[in-house]
Amino acid sequence: MKWIDHKTLIELCPPAELNFAECLQFLNRSDQEVLHQISDNYLYKLIKVNDKRILIKIGSTADSIRVEFPLIAPTTNEREEVAAYVWEWFNLNEDLKTFYLMARQDYVLKNIVDNYYGLRMICIPDLFEALTWAIIGQQINLTFAYKLKKRFVEQYGESLSFEGETFWLFPSYEKIAMIDVEDLRKLQFTARKAEYMIGVAKAMTAGELSKEMLLQIQDYEPMKKKLMAIRGIGAWSADYVLMKCLQHPLAFPIADVGLHNALKVQLGLERKPGIEEIEGLAKNWEGWQAYATFYLWRSLYDKAI
Repeated sequence: MKWIDHKTLIELCPPAELNFAECLQFLNRSDQEVLHQISDNYLYKLIKVNDKRILIKIGSTADSIRVEFPLIAPTTNEREEVAAYVWEWFNLNEDLKTFYLMARQDYVLKNIVDNYYGLRMICIPDLFEALTWAIIGQQINLTFAYKLKKRFVEQYGESLSFEGETFWLFPSYEKIAMIDVEDLRKLQFTARKAEYMIGVAKAMTAGELSKEMLLQIQDYEPMKKKLMAIRGIGAWSADYVLMKCLQHPLAFPIADVGLHNALKVQLGLERKPGIEEIEGLAKNWEGWQAYATFYLWRSLYDKAI
């Protein structure tokens, strides 16, 4: 991580392959999003560092990302934690040069990588949030998934107000471990999803599951197997969490409907491609399956944005 501490603000020095405006486009894809806000090309987000709520305001210059603190300047240690959070959120450790070299020679990806050049995997650093969002999104459309997340966050998350706006934190697993299935049923969650979410929260509270434990495994297949051992986490959800939280480059949710729709459009097909066809197309993506999937997902939002 390369960053400069200016005390009242911090400056991240990202790789050249970053287009902040393109990242904002992706973050702005739903008007139901409750965990960040975008205004005048600035990104506002509430995060928690050592039990302290810190509102951050993120903008960009020609060669840096600037993080300001609209309310209270954090301590030195807290500023370092904030820098690390933003660095991870925008996946700035990943060197995309090799991805672009591969993609520009790929039949499917060559048509889209230049359109979104500099787009980074927008990650979910918090494991509980990533697992919960994966569960919420199962077998429903994205619009309803965002509505459920909004209800969940506003019911159980912490908040902070600034200049007439309310900023929210995702609920803690400790809090969700204490609620009942019926509490989530009132928010229109199915009983099954409520059980899964509370089950994950209880496992994390008991110390049976953590991001650190999963990252120690390192290899893709054992990590995926460990995630799929969690009740409610199937192959798609495991790959989603591997992509967005654990930042594993081999994560590939091959059965994803959005991926299938994007490939249908990019290839000009009248039907969605089958799994075997996708496996054939993806042979060129070895080592970059997660980014290939993410860029194909991004292509679906062109008409919506």
